[in-house]
Amino acid sequence: MTSRKFCYACDLIDNPKLIEEYKYYHSKENVWPEITKSIKDAGIIDMEIYILANRLFMIMEVDENYTPERKQMMDAANPKVQEWEKLMWQFQQAPPGAKEGEKWLPMEQIFKL
Repeated sequence: MTSRKFCYACDLIDNPKLIEEYKYYHSKENVWPEITKSIKDAGIIDMEIYILANRLFMIMEVDENYTPERKQMMDAANPKVQEWEKLMWQFQQAPPGAKEGEKWLPMEQIFKL
């Protein structure tokens, strides 16, 4: 199986209390099982999210079935994912350069060893 990686960035509202609450929702014991299932069902093999101040960085390893468009369609049709996204939007804000409604933006790879 061939895998690929996608990297995305998103910002959180720069408020320490909100950032801690966001981290709480993303701890292994608090992420909703429907969300992890939807991630795996979309062809995402592994996902990691890192934080620096209020900037988030996500690395996704995906299988050959994954496309961002397919994931977007699956998410739009999943009420639990929509509920999660609405909840997360209370903590997130669009990063620089985002268009209306965008929050996770793809990052450009500029170096690889």
